[in-house]
Amino acid sequence: MKTAFLFPGQGSQALGMLSESADAVAGTFEEASEALGYDLWSLIQQGPVEQLNQTEFTQPALLTVSVALWRLWAEAGGRADFVAGHSLGEYSALVASNVLSLSDGVRVVQKRGQLMQAAVPLGAGGMAAVMGLEDDKILAACRQATTDAQSGSVQPANLNAPGQVVISGTQAALDRAIELCQDAGAKRAIALNVSAPFHSELMRPAADALRETLAQVTFSNPTIDIIQNVLAEPCRDIEGLQENLVAQLYSAVRWTESIQYLYQAGVTHVIECGPGKVLSGLNKRIEKAMITANLDQVSSIADLRAQQS
Repeated sequence: MKTAFLFPGQGSQALGMLSESADAVAGTFEEASEALGYDLWSLIQQGPVEQLNQTEFTQPALLTVSVALWRLWAEAGGRADFVAGHSLGEYSALVASNVLSLSDGVRVVQKRGQLMQAAVPLGAGGMAAVMGLEDDKILAACRQATTDAQSGSVQPANLNAPGQVVISGTQAALDRAIELCQDAGAKRAIALNVSAPFHSELMRPAADALRETLAQVTFSNPTIDIIQNVLAEPCRDIEGLQENLVAQLYSAVRWTESIQYLYQAGVTHVIECGPGKVLSGLNKRIEKAMITANLDQVSSIADLRAQQS
């Protein structure tokens, strides 16, 4: 039996995460708070929620929650054959596979959030979810919309599951792509309430700055194979890991292909480690044969360990 641990991305956060597990996760949160320079546990438990939902605070919060649960899993004797994460979640996977320390990880994603938010003026771009349309038709719509818009562009950003793709780009091109996807037969094509066009070409300024940030951080070889978003397969060398993190900011998250790779590699069980069940829902649409479970609270560990033994 092979197991993959999957770490969620932005949007899975909630006020009060891990509230029932304060003592068990205290050490991890103290470590993260010291690196960040503020009380992360207090922010997650007490808010204000508006601050928690700001990208630069959301990213270290989610990473720390996921890593706290992973550490407790490992301390209980749990293991994983592969790790992967959706967008931000890839950094949780990097910490879990000992590529990055937790302290470096939270500092990097805090900076990443700041860079992503600053890359594009508010309202200049956005994202939209397209449901029930083949990937090639969505790509064709994006290319046509980029041409029609004359200035700006739009592209697939999250290839989440068959029939579920998120597109991202400048506002004019995005609006046109929504129209074209609807005309092509999409069941739904709707704008998302996000603050910037993530995973699009508009993030290149943020990517250039992120490269400088990553150059100041210590990377180690992974102790667990990590499936990176831009490759949809493992990367084992440090230089490649770093460059793929940079490219991730302006490239599509190839989640469908990542899960398919895991299945073909013999993974039978996947565990979503962190708050929410977004990835679990996607995974069931991609490869139903794999058994999916959630580790979103400490009390789940014993049952999951029993399944793995």
